[in-house]
Amino acid sequence: MAAATRRHFDLFVIGGGSGGLACARRAATYNVRVGLADGNRLGGTCVNVGCVPKKVMWCVASVHETLHELKNFAFTVKEQPTFCWRTLKTNRDNYIKRLNNIYLNNLKNSGVTFFPAYARFAKPEAKTDGGLAHAIVLKSADGNEETVTADHVLIASGGRPAKAGIEGEEHTINSDGFFELEEMPQKVALLGAGYIAVEFAGVFAAMKCETHLFVRNERALRKFDDMISMRVDEFMRKAGVQIHPHSVAKAVRQEADKSLTLELTNGRIFSGLRFRYCICWPRPRSRESGLDVVGVKQRHGGYIVADEFQNTSVEQIYAVGDVSGKIELTPVAIAAGRRLADRLFGGLCNAKLDSACVPTVVFSHPPAACVGLTEAEAKATYGEKDIKVYTGTSVNLYYGAWPVAPEEKPKTFIKMICVKSQMLKVVGLHVVGMGADEMIQGFGVAMENGRELKADFDNCVAVHPTAAEEVVTLPPWGLSHKDL
Repeated sequence: MAAATRRHFDLFVIGGGSGGLACARRAATYNVRVGLADGNRLGGTCVNVGCVPKKVMWCVASVHETLHELKNFAFTVKEQPTFCWRTLKTNRDNYIKRLNNIYLNNLKNSGVTFFPAYARFAKPEAKTDGGLAHAIVLKSADGNEETVTADHVLIASGGRPAKAGIEGEEHTINSDGFFELEEMPQKVALLGAGYIAVEFAGVFAAMKCETHLFVRNERALRKFDDMISMRVDEFMRKAGVQIHPHSVAKAVRQEADKSLTLELTNGRIFSGLRFRYCICWPRPRSRESGLDVVGVKQRHGGYIVADEFQNTSVEQIYAVGDVSGKIELTPVAIAAGRRLADRLFGGLCNAKLDSACVPTVVFSHPPAACVGLTEAEAKATYGEKDIKVYTGTSVNLYYGAWPVAPEEKPKTFIKMICVKSQMLKVVGLHVVGMGADEMIQGFGVAMENGRELKADFDNCVAVHPTAAEEVVTLPPWGLSHKDL
């Protein structure tokens, strides 16, 4: 069928997650025809089974921690309040449903045509004015199919939990399944070492579940700076998380009494367990998109190869977000999607995302935050002799008046990484401790906009008493010229 007989769009977006929604709505502001398809709930991983419900659970766990800290503020609690997981789940799920509807209304108000359908590529079709248009087959839940065409196509289908490939995996749940739990488990085992596993471990431990974390190497969060990896490991252990390093799952067996046995590749056996195993590592949602039909190149794991302008190997097909496997963060996908729309339809031919200075947070307990390079990355980039590292340790005032020994009070840890030959340019900042999640955004703005010398931090008048002041008063305050 000729493209002229089908519904045609200037831009068609596959995937209604953060990046896809952002690109579609921005493109629509340029008065072009935009279509978007998603067979799942709008909002993608972040809204439905990621950042948003995860942060809700982090908040709940933090409140639970606060309840146990009341005695340190001279409150006498005669009876601990009760907690209902089912009620929390209902409230959280209702909140997510409201967000789904908000996203749908936003698309309508922006003039984007929404298709509640799964999308896959078909062979390009001829246009009446010459050339070819990309063809996309849309399949709705009732099995009906429609083919549309577009000049430009954005793949923003996101990611989903991968299968671990171990025997007995059917007895486990993945990270999506965490949000389907109807009851709070008494014991839980987590297989994974990334931020998802760490954040789930923090929630479970704070809620007083017996929590086991199995990691392949010595510690979790290996992609982060060593300081973050080490300090988060310490905080997790103090919170009661039982961390099992150098542990790779081989098989899970369900016994006659319904208990589970976990076998590791190193021969260790954990038997008689009544855990819910949660496997936490993501993979791109790209295999069903028909990429082979149009020849979009992928690398190991199914990630789509895309350049800094989001271009794939096929002309006028683009990729943003988790499906490209670069920086798998919601704000990164949003920023990349908007810049792509600006470049394609807004006349900003050089618009692209600068990913060199992206702040990020691990919502552990306490949170860990960073922006820029790790110490290892900085040394590899500039040379070990050209790197100067500043560190600081402090106690948040929240803990100041606690009637406990000073060494028992939780600490905040800071690491600032500078390049000596560039006037002590700050290329990395890493913080673990209360308030780290909220403070890192401002420092990210500073570093993004050129206020990135140690002297710039020193010259900033501190807000007292706050956690953030420890960064701008990091020793040697006002004496950084001695290190040049």
